[in-house]
Amino acid sequence: MQLREANCHASAPRAKVVLFALMGALLFLASVSQSAQSQTYRVIHNFTDKKSDGATPYGGLILDRSGNLYGASYLGGLYANGSVYRLVRSGDSWTYSSLYSFKGLSEGVKDGSGPGFGSLVMGADGLLFGTTESGGYFGTDFAVCDCPGKEVVIHQFGIGKDGAQPIGGVVLDPEGNFYGTTSLGGAFGNGTVFKETRSGHRWTESIIYNFTAENDPINPAAGVTLDPQGNLYGTASLGGTFGYGAVYQLSPSASGWTETVLYNFQNADDGANPVGGLVLDGAGNLYGSTFDGGVNGGGIVYEMSPSTEGWTFTILYSLTGGYSGPYNKLTLDGIGNIYGFTNGAGANGLGSVFKLVPANGGWTFTDLYDFVGGTTGGQPYGSVAVASDGKVFGTAVIGGSDNQGIVWEITP
Repeated sequence: MQLREANCHASAPRAKVVLFALMGALLFLASVSQSAQSQTYRVIHNFTDKKSDGATPYGGLILDRSGNLYGASYLGGLYANGSVYRLVRSGDSWTYSSLYSFKGLSEGVKDGSGPGFGSLVMGADGLLFGTTESGGYFGTDFAVCDCPGKEVVIHQFGIGKDGAQPIGGVVLDPEGNFYGTTSLGGAFGNGTVFKETRSGHRWTESIIYNFTAENDPINPAAGVTLDPQGNLYGTASLGGTFGYGAVYQLSPSASGWTETVLYNFQNADDGANPVGGLVLDGAGNLYGSTFDGGVNGGGIVYEMSPSTEGWTFTILYSLTGGYSGPYNKLTLDGIGNIYGFTNGAGANGLGSVFKLVPANGGWTFTDLYDFVGGTTGGQPYGSVAVASDGKVFGTAVIGGSDNQGIVWEITP
């Protein structure tokens, strides 16, 4: 494993110490740092926690081919257990509709409750897949139709050693199966990686890895990422050799799955507590972030590049602050730019949205927006979505007209 640091040409943008803290880190280090450019920011939906409307949208957003947005709220809906929603675009306007309200343990069922931090994924048949932190016995994974009121609980976690509290969302493979993580439970109580195998309308859950203890990463909050060869990559915010989390790979074979730890965070310049998971580019490089640590204390954005000698770890940028970095996966656009957010840093201590552009062997950092709270919202937790026209969409858990969170749009 190699560690190298990208060129640093200027200091990172201003940030304040933040209140929220769960596990760990965010960004500062690689190249030119720019202040907030001229962008247009607007709120396109205010959550109200009334009737079927949601509240507290911890999860991020996804876009379909028509440019419509889908997401999940942690609370709200008809039963106060969260909801799945859709925003349909018509010119510059958006129409919100609730697709499903989670029932939790109400009405004599064991439905999910509290969709966590991971974004939904959409299958080829239009089904939306995700996870809930609780409900069932100790969390669920589910499928929701892109039509109001239709949901299937695929698995209820917390029975035996099948894992518990799946908060990171899932990833689909080409056959329609999906993979995810549980942050707790399993054979050693430190979390698991699971697979849901589809056969028609039936699903079979299997645990493909149990996180152990000694030097192994533990308690993965993030979901996994799949490469074209069928390998899975992920992060766990705790454990590893130094106790500050690690990046891992799971490789399939005829005899099962083999785990390889690719990098152990040391809480030095390399950051600590990689809560957010990983994204993969077309060349096989992985990009991720930490929630804490780095030279300015606000976490880092990093790249892991494969080579014949292993993986090279590179710090792309380090942020100021503390316990305020990206809480979910970064986002890549079609030309290799990286988009992300801070949970509680930024000029007002309520989070920010940023962009990293590769340039001259380094990366140029641009602060796209600093949240100010109030009716315009603050504290994003979920990944952003980037449209083909460069517009950026996301959620924030506080603020808005009813202080129940918002969906926002940034136009470059």
